[in-house]
Amino acid sequence: MGRRLQFATLAAAGLLLATACGGESLEESDDDAGSGGSGGSNGGGGGGGSVSITGQNFAGTQLMAAMYTAVLEDAGYDVSATLVGTRDLYIDDLGSGQYDVATEYVAGIADFLNVQANGEDAESITTSDAEETLSALEPLAQEAGITLLEPSEAADANAYFVTEEFAQENSLTTLSDLAELGEPVVLAAAPDCEGRPDCEAGLEDVYGIDIAEVLPLGYGEPATKSAVESGEAQLGQSGTSDGTLSEAGFVLLEDDMGIQPAQNLVPAANTEFIEENEEVADLLNEISATLTTEDLAALTVQVDVERQRPEDVATTYLEEEGLL
Repeated sequence: MGRRLQFATLAAAGLLLATACGGESLEESDDDAGSGGSGGSNGGGGGGGSVSITGQNFAGTQLMAAMYTAVLEDAGYDVSATLVGTRDLYIDDLGSGQYDVATEYVAGIADFLNVQANGEDAESITTSDAEETLSALEPLAQEAGITLLEPSEAADANAYFVTEEFAQENSLTTLSDLAELGEPVVLAAAPDCEGRPDCEAGLEDVYGIDIAEVLPLGYGEPATKSAVESGEAQLGQSGTSDGTLSEAGFVLLEDDMGIQPAQNLVPAANTEFIEENEEVADLLNEISATLTTEDLAALTVQVDVERQRPEDVATTYLEEEGLL
């Protein structure tokens, strides 16, 4: 069956060759306009119609978008997927119906909608419990026109890494160890890191790490890893399922004070769309019910380390699990 997931078009092909650490990525756009959305209301019966998928553009979300696309196309839907750099580029378009479905993380979308609704100083609603966080998130999501489907056991929390050499020289195994050095730290991370309780704010306020600068080079991106490797940054941000780190000579520092909330994978959908397309919810919930954190880590290695295409990895996994 055909795959309509589109790949990123970069201005310079040489940049792609120099920086790609995984398989070919889904289409990435910096525009905050969706791809049409809600093109084919199905009313819950028998497949058909169009579904537009969005999310952030890194290995874990590439895999999830590929899985969503595969099962929906298998059920007869016409699927397009556009992944972007940060959540703010698509979240309003998801609520308005320009996108139908997004690959999401429980605490990530909860924090975003909470700040969007209540301001930068809003009290956090996230905890390490996925169901508890979803319950607190529900009214904010409802107001935004978004419905969260069933969360997966699979989770991919933010994580922070240093080079093996830096860790050995300073006897670092935890983020608290890094704080005890008492030295300014340059952090290479996602563009939305500043002010986040699970990123720059948590590292400073909870651990007491002096974050001198945040380089907005991306979540687990090659540029982030290059900055840490070269010494431009001492600390880099990636995910707990990033299988490239040890092979590349990096060490994850343990989050020993627990600033990471529940980051279970969860499909987010435009409320009107999902109410009219119950079969889509059922299909996506089946993926959530099957996938584990161990599965996600192994699949991510295939994309990031073995350089397999997310579409191929996703299809093989779904076939093995009986979902295709």
